[in-house]
Amino acid sequence: MSPAPERSVTAEAVKREILDPDAGSDPYLLRGAHIRGALALDGAEIGRLVKFEECRFDGPVTLEGASTLAFSVTDCELPGFVAPTAQIGGRLDLRGSTITGGHRGAVNVTLTHIAGALVLDRAHLVAPGGIALHAGGLVMQGGVFCKIGFVAHGQVLFPGAELPGGLWMDGARIVVPAPEEIAFNGDALRASTVRLHQGFRAEGRVRLRGARIEDLLSFHEAELRGGPSSLMAVGAQVEALDLRFAAPPAGGVDLRNARATRIQDRPGTWRAPLGLDGLMYDWMESTAATQREDTVNRLAWLRKQNSFTPQPYEQLASYYRKLGHEDEARRVLLVRERQRRTTMRPLGRIWGWLLEATVGYGYRPWIAGIWLAVLTLLGSLVFHAHRPVPNKPGEGAPFNPVAYTLDLLIPVGGLGQRDGWHWAEGGVQGLAYALIALGWVLTTTVLAGVTRALSRA
Repeated sequence: MSPAPERSVTAEAVKREILDPDAGSDPYLLRGAHIRGALALDGAEIGRLVKFEECRFDGPVTLEGASTLAFSVTDCELPGFVAPTAQIGGRLDLRGSTITGGHRGAVNVTLTHIAGALVLDRAHLVAPGGIALHAGGLVMQGGVFCKIGFVAHGQVLFPGAELPGGLWMDGARIVVPAPEEIAFNGDALRASTVRLHQGFRAEGRVRLRGARIEDLLSFHEAELRGGPSSLMAVGAQVEALDLRFAAPPAGGVDLRNARATRIQDRPGTWRAPLGLDGLMYDWMESTAATQREDTVNRLAWLRKQNSFTPQPYEQLASYYRKLGHEDEARRVLLVRERQRRTTMRPLGRIWGWLLEATVGYGYRPWIAGIWLAVLTLLGSLVFHAHRPVPNKPGEGAPFNPVAYTLDLLIPVGGLGQRDGWHWAEGGVQGLAYALIALGWVLTTTVLAGVTRALSRA
């Protein structure tokens, strides 16, 4: 049995039927028709539901500045759906439609107000090298759904949009001509949740600068193939951030000055360069079975930054302290100082090496005790085998090699030994001078290290 012939109707005739005042509030439904010409409803006030199903349009559907109830164009083919500044009192449903774009994009809903949901499940938007979906300044009361086979050949733009019902793009695919082009732009977006996950794939860059997301921003099992920065979320504020990508992003992830209450990620998908300066968080999912292994992983995470900045180390140390892991916090801060040392001039590097060798930059003060014990033992053994000559024979306390060594090493105060004796042997006298010098170095580095730790902890 051959298929029924396609019904053909002019766009002007469709427009007259939609705007027919005698129709009242009865829904308008057109199924399986070929609509010749452009259906221009710009500025119209439509007081009825409008539905097109399995239709083919020769020209675009335009609703610029129009006011309408729910509007549906499902499983249709059309060269553009343009509705900037429109007021849609119900759902805008474009499910399953193939929409090609002109200079204004395949779907244009900039500054549009939609009381219901915007549904683009299974839709195929085609605007190669252009804009597939332009939703800048879109104001929703419901959610935006681009799931279940949604494909956009062209950019998807939501800058400044307000989406209290969230943006759902599970399994969606966005294709742009080159990886350095922006595939998804959500700069300054306001949303309850943004789900670019569960098979979501962007062939270009994803941007969410300054976005504010009340609940979850998810890239769980997503593929980001843009570069050199696959994800830019500078200054974004989210409640929960899920960065458990399906594979390492093709480029870096920039989270500078972002704020997240909770973060989940996977070490296997970290890709340099990471932008972490200014990133703040209250909780992060552990990356390993033990706290020590997690610290090793997190330090490797910080080293994937392009250049050294202290704030990410201080934030991580603060986080570990809140968990009660003081030892791990000190370890992170010690690594911070080591990284800082690599940025210094030669004299600064030498001083930094001394601080680490003697007191661990103040985070391992017990190293100074080890140095003191070793030098005391060395001096005591040498001075026990080689006794000095008294300055005033018969006066003062008897010679004590341990007290004498400590008197040389400790520059402040005294034990009454150093000034009462001198050496006839030049080699032993040289050791005494060396111990005095080492005592000053040890004392200076202890004071500098402790002060440094207290001021920067």
